[in-house]
Amino acid sequence: MGDYSQNTENTQTLLDLKSDPFDLFTDWMEEAEVSEPSDANAMVLATSTPDGHPSLRVVLLKGVDRNGFVFYTNKESRKGLELAENPFVSLLFHWKSLRRQIRIEGTVSPVSEQEADLYFASRSRMSRLGAVASDQSRPLENREIFKKRIQEAEERYEGQQVPRPANWSGYRVKPSAFEFWQERPYRLHDRARWTPEANTWSATRLYP
Repeated sequence: MGDYSQNTENTQTLLDLKSDPFDLFTDWMEEAEVSEPSDANAMVLATSTPDGHPSLRVVLLKGVDRNGFVFYTNKESRKGLELAENPFVSLLFHWKSLRRQIRIEGTVSPVSEQEADLYFASRSRMSRLGAVASDQSRPLENREIFKKRIQEAEERYEGQQVPRPANWSGYRVKPSAFEFWQERPYRLHDRARWTPEANTWSATRLYP
């Protein structure tokens, strides 16, 4: 008992169940932006087909506020088509340098046209050309075809702004639950889940 208390409970701070989950997310993200070698905003996005077949991929978080978590993609990609059929998703942030992760469950809705235009305009020109040229998730016979399409887009918009394609936009995930996890010695990890209750969030600590 002495070894357990000295090496775990007395040396680490437990999750504060009185914390607001959005504030706690912001605190952890700020720490990750300092400690992670690259892309602290990378998150795993889980979608599924209407009949329950799941798929995962890593996307980048491009905005967060009290309304939710925003990412962008081609609406005709696999994830875009799955989101059109089934709006329930999960997000996972894993920061290995901090030995922490956050799971978020929720539903998606499209961002406004203005938001999508503003973010698209902030991307590098080559990224915008790539979005125009790519039939994301579709079969590609060879890489040369894609390179040619990028070159054609480059010529088409020479000296002009590259417009946002109609099939390229963003989604906002409105959370219905947060789960925060942080590593502790002997796999006695600290976990807590936040769910909405009236106009606030209620937290419950979970067994590791």
